[in-house]
Formats: sequence, C-alpha cells, structure tokens
Amino acid sequence: MTTAQAGTGRTATITTSIPARLDRLPWSRWHWSIVIGLGTVWILDGLEVTLVGNIASRLAEPGSGLPITSGEVTGLAAALYVAGACLGALFWGRLTDIWGRKKLFMITLGVYLGATALTAVAFDTWWFFLFRFLTGFGIGGEYAAINSAIDELIPAQYRGRVDLAINGSYWLGAVGGALLSVVALNTSIFPANVGWRLTFALGAVLALVILLVRRHVPESPRWLLIHGRDEEAERLVSSIEERIAAERGEPLPRAEGEMTIRQRKRTTFTEIGRAVFARYRKRSTLGFALFIGQAFLYNAITFGFGAILTRFFDVPSGHTGYYFAVIALGNFLGPLLLGKLFDTVGRRVMISGTYLLSGLLLFGTAWLFDQGSLSATTLTACWCAVLFFASAGASSAYLTVSEIFPMETRAMSIAFFYAIGTAAGGISGPLLFAELTNTGVVGDTVLAFQIGAGLMCAAGIVAAFLAVNAERRSLEDIAAPLSVTDPEGKTAST
Repeated sequence: MTTAQAGTGRTATITTSIPARLDRLPWSRWHWSIVIGLGTVWILDGLEVTLVGNIASRLAEPGSGLPITSGEVTGLAAALYVAGACLGALFWGRLTDIWGRKKLFMITLGVYLGATALTAVAFDTWWFFLFRFLTGFGIGGEYAAINSAIDELIPAQYRGRVDLAINGSYWLGAVGGALLSVVALNTSIFPANVGWRLTFALGAVLALVILLVRRHVPESPRWLLIHGRDEEAERLVSSIEERIAAERGEPLPRAEGEMTIRQRKRTTFTEIGRAVFARYRKRSTLGFALFIGQAFLYNAITFGFGAILTRFFDVPSGHTGYYFAVIALGNFLGPLLLGKLFDTVGRRVMISGTYLLSGLLLFGTAWLFDQGSLSATTLTACWCAVLFFASAGASSAYLTVSEIFPMETRAMSIAFFYAIGTAAGGISGPLLFAELTNTGVVGDTVLAFQIGAGLMCAAGIVAAFLAVNAERRSLEDIAAPLSVTDPEGKTAST
C-alpha cells in the first residue's frame, strides 16, 4: 500500500510497503526474465575483452587491414577501453540515479552495441582506438545501471547469489571468447583481415538480441517511489504480484513493514559525498579494499598469462586460448557454486573467506612456481583454484557496494568504486605487472604473484572487521534511504 501523507506532486511525503512487498516475493519466472534481460551483458563483456587480448597478434600481422602493433592493441587500446569504462561508469552512474535504471541500461547497451559494430569496420588505428574507448564508455555505465536495478528487483533472500552469478557470468563470455579466438586466428577458415572483424560483429549482434529482451525489464519500483512516481510503482508491483500469484496458484504471503519517505527529484553531490565519506566511511573503506584487492590479483595472473605460458613453458601462442578457457571456467563456477553461501552462511564470513583463501592459494602457487615444480598444466590448475574463490570474492565487491549505501546514491556508489578499482587494476596494475612478467626472470613473476596475493589477503582482513551482515535483509534496512523520515516527518540523518 502506498498513501500520500502530505504535500502534492513530486515532493509529497508518502508511506509505502512496496520494498517489503518486493522482498517477500517467491522466486518466479518473472525473476528469471530479469536475470536474463539484465545479466547476459556481462557475457558480452567477457567475450569482448578476451577476444581483443587473444587476437592482438593477428591484428598486428601484415594483411590484417589495420596498421597496428600487438603492443598498441594490448597497451594503448586496452588503456583507452579502461579509461572509457571508468569515465562511463561515473557519467552514466550519476544519470542512473537521476533518470532511472531502465532508461540508462537501455542507453548504455545501445552505446556498447554501436561502438562494437563500428570497431568491426575500423580502417585505421585512430578509428580502432576511438571505438575501443566508446565501447568501454558504454560497458562502464552498464555496471552502475545493471547492478542497481538487479539489487532493487531481486528479493532479499536471493539477492547475494543472483548478484554473484550475474557478475560471474563475465567469465562464461571469456570462455567463449578464448575458444572463438582460436577459430578467428585460423587463417585456413577466415582471411587475416576478416576473422577479427567478424568477432566484433558477432558481439554487436548478440548485444542487439539482449537489447530486444531488455525492453521488457521494468523500472525499479524503489526508484519510482522516491522520484514522485508512486502511482506507477504501485501499478507495477501489483501487476508483478498478480503474475506470480497466478503462476503459483495461491495467494502471496502478507508483506511486513512500511516506511515513510519524502519524495525528491534528485540528490546533490554534497548529499552523496556526506553519505559515502562521512556517515558510511567504514563502508567506503571496505569498498576501496575489496575493489583494489581483486583488481591487483587479477592483473597479477591475467595480464601476463599468455607471456608466462609461452616464455616459461613453451606453449605456442595460438594455443594459449585453450588454457585461458580453463581458468575462465573456474572463474565462472566460483560465484555460481558459492553464491548461495553468501545468503546463508553470511556476507562477512564468505567475503573475507574467499579473499583470504584466494590470496593464500596464490602465495602457494608463487612458491611452487619459484621452485620449478609446475608445468603449464599444473600452473593452470593452480590458477583455476585461486580464481574459483577470487571470482566469488570479486563479484561480492560489486554486491557489497550496491547494497550498503542509501538508495539515492546506489548507482553513483557502484560507479565510483568500480572506477577506482578499474583504474587501479587497468592502469597501475598493467604498468607494474608488465614490467615484472616480461623480464623472463622467474623471481620477477613470483613477485607479481605475491603482490596480488598480499593485497587480496589485506582486503580479506579488512572485510573480516568491516563487512556488513546484509544477508537476507532489505536494502532499506541495510542503509536507510536519504529520503526516509522519522515519525515527526524529519528526514533521517543517521
């Protein structure tokens, strides 16, 4: 029930049970439609990033159609993609909180689709660089719009496992990208100047399919409530309830709990900054630690992945895709199989546990590598074990920052911490780890592993003390909206 208590239009004060009604819903086909409509874009991201890394050698060859070097593909083009993702996250994240989740996750996917398609027809290096930047600009906005929408639409008891599985699906795309690159690099199948273009064109086609499916995903009722569209929110939630009740063939359980909010058009940067860095500064420390830790661990392993296999184990460059597919599969299975435990065992134990365990396993891998005890196969198996836990931890970083800050700051908070983590991992990380893994000295590669492992363990220790017990709790209980009022009608400030 939603009732106006005071005022009119967009500045009314209302009492509503809509968040409680959404959280008490049983799992249904409608929720699966949300997962498919919003979650599948990470598969595209994984496909895209993996393909670019694996086809770098083909792009650099004479006859590829582009006057570009392998270093420019993995260096400048990668940096531009990262810069675009960071800027896109901040730009679109702010608009997501102002304009709504649905409008932005349609726009950002459209930007991604267009930029990917135009990359496929690149005729010069500047064109390739420009549209790699714009592809990143679109995908960065996806992180803010998608994660905020998912958390606000999925019931509290399922939120952790769903969020982790969706973020982990990036690696399902990476598996496909690794295997597809093997085909794209085969000049007996495609000419050198065609295969790599078809891979980008395929990404654009898949994005178009997702865009058509996504049209049916609704706006977040929580966002509608705060922005003065409570009647629309009421109609939307009622229709969802009717659909799920009809599917189950029985009435839904009664929702428990109401809240009173003062509606607003937008939230200022001052309010956002006060919430994130003053009221919830310990939670911000947690967000920084989680994002930076996972960023450095992943760069310690994946940035020099192909070079390590070819330099130390004589694996042909055309075969590294098979090894990458194996560790990508381990990355996907981690969030998928461990996700339920984040909702049952709890956030604090699982976040700190996955970070610490992955860091310790990487320390062990570094020691075995230093002793010369590993082959290409056993090193890949070690990486697979490390990333099984690290992927669940990294996915929980996105879950954490999307649920521990107030509703009005959610998308911007996701964008901010994503940008910080991506910048650390995509700029300073490659600069550091490229220097270490490219020397061909075993000790330097061991040091790269140890740095990533150390930062991951440090983040795990921070999580052990600062992680929020958010499992099975409503978003409004974890962090009260800035618009919520106390019984006297004053906006809450604590």
